Amino acid sequence: MVRQDLLDILACPRCKEKVVLSEDGSWLICENCVVRYPIEEDIPIMLVERAVSIED
Repeated sequence: MVRQDLLDILACPRCKEKVVLSEDGSWLICENCVVRYPIEEDIPIMLVERAVSIED
């Protein structure tokens, strides 16, 4: 699980807006860009090329 103090400083690499943790804790969601970034082994993978659209 990603710690709250880390969540407080993380931002979407595309738009620089805050991201929020998904309910199951496996994604960081940027509501502005409508994408999600994976969390693997408790490490947020904040790479634009790893973003997955949530509009599908």
